[in-house]
Amino acid sequence: MADETPQDDGDGGDGIRTFPFPVDRSVLGVGMQVGPMGTGRTWPTAAPLGRVHRIDFHVVMLFTGGPVRHMIDFAEHEATAGDLLWIRPGQVHRFSQESEYRGTVLTMQPGFLPRATVETTGLYRYDLPPLLRPDPAQRAGLEAALAQLRREYEDTATLPLGLHTAVLRHCLTAFLLRLAHLAASSARTAGGQTDTAFTRFRDAVERGFATNHSVSAYADALGYSRRTLVRAVRAATGETPKSFIDRRVILEAKRLLAHTDLPIGRVGAAVGFPDGANFSKFFHQHTDMTPAAFRAELR
Repeated sequence: MADETPQDDGDGGDGIRTFPFPVDRSVLGVGMQVGPMGTGRTWPTAAPLGRVHRIDFHVVMLFTGGPVRHMIDFAEHEATAGDLLWIRPGQVHRFSQESEYRGTVLTMQPGFLPRATVETTGLYRYDLPPLLRPDPAQRAGLEAALAQLRREYEDTATLPLGLHTAVLRHCLTAFLLRLAHLAASSARTAGGQTDTAFTRFRDAVERGFATNHSVSAYADALGYSRRTLVRAVRAATGETPKSFIDRRVILEAKRLLAHTDLPIGRVGAAVGFPDGANFSKFFHQHTDMTPAAFRAELR
């Protein structure tokens, strides 16, 4: 199940590898897979257990056992029976060698669903929490939707390929709509109800963090006063707009340091620091590590 083969990340050397979606191993070559995790299963055969790596597809794991410790974007998460982990394309993660992964895993290739569905289900909402803890009613709905999806995925005899793929897309959409609702509800519970000002700011930061680190510039572009933006971001996240921007910049820097062999100066330039010394100072202030030490720790 989802037996991944790494592809070269294009940087040479010993940079962290990207694992592409293994479409050749999908039933009938469709852009998704669903099946069991657990003892004796081959999933994920080629994944470097205990090492940070990146994926270019979605992974949703619904656990029937635990606890399981799993790192996503340099944050450790502990899941137990009934919990879900949602890893999105481009995120770096690491399996735990000490944990036993049991349950059902869904993988999905970007582009398998139409654009409207992608937007409705929030497939690329990287601000939403990856660890989800549904209540009993939510879990029952998710389990039923996932079980139906798995039945349709494994039924290769009833329908021609075109209809089979269409049915899979509909079943997958039903599951993802439930999952997206759970993720959005979890985010509201954790951080309070987000208002339009924060939502617009969050989206603007996601688009512009690599070049724009100025709270005032974001406020001006969005048509808010700095005070309004501060109130909105604090209400939604408990932090200041500046710390929100800095946290996103640090996350991207960590991804590049872990995933590529780019010189540290070029990593800094990629996240808005033309001067390498300023980038190293910024990174150390926020992580208590130099960029070189952070990279060395992961290799």
